[in-house]
Amino acid sequence: MSKNITNHLKRALMMGAMMAAMGIADQAGAAPAPAAADYPPVAEVQAALEKEPGTVFPIGNPNVNYEKYFTGRTFLAGMASDTIGVANVTFVNGAHTFWHKHHGTCQILVTESGRGYYQIWGEEPQKLEPGKVVTIPEHVKHWHGAAPGAYMQHLSIMENHEGISTEWLKPVDEKVFQSLK
Repeated sequence: MSKNITNHLKRALMMGAMMAAMGIADQAGAAPAPAAADYPPVAEVQAALEKEPGTVFPIGNPNVNYEKYFTGRTFLAGMASDTIGVANVTFVNGAHTFWHKHHGTCQILVTESGRGYYQIWGEEPQKLEPGKVVTIPEHVKHWHGAAPGAYMQHLSIMENHEGISTEWLKPVDEKVFQSLK
């Protein structure tokens, strides 16, 4: 990473930690997402993650704005700067994304807690465990999330500027996903 991006990332992470400690809304300038009745309580998710390896970051709010692109429930704690978008994503009980591509930027995943997987189209699924850092290149079809029956948290780091978009595709084949350990 360039020194400029590294400095922005450090600033975004510090800002996010301060926002979480002060109880400020999970996305800069945005009101918290409305709570969904069918999401598990944050305390329950926190307790489940504390049984997993790794460090537990703030859970955030139910990810209701993007739930149509995920299998299962996720929570989102956004931490953003002017040029780098950072979000802590909490995956509940095997939740995972649909296949998707990012346009205009790569995506960096930093696994913080729990157990999960990511897969790049045409390749075998790879484990995500605390400390694992993965860079998904721009325009590459992929998915990521918790392992079947597990909880997981990761930071999603991407550039934040005009022209950035995510193309959401089909769900991951559920039989293939359930076969993962």
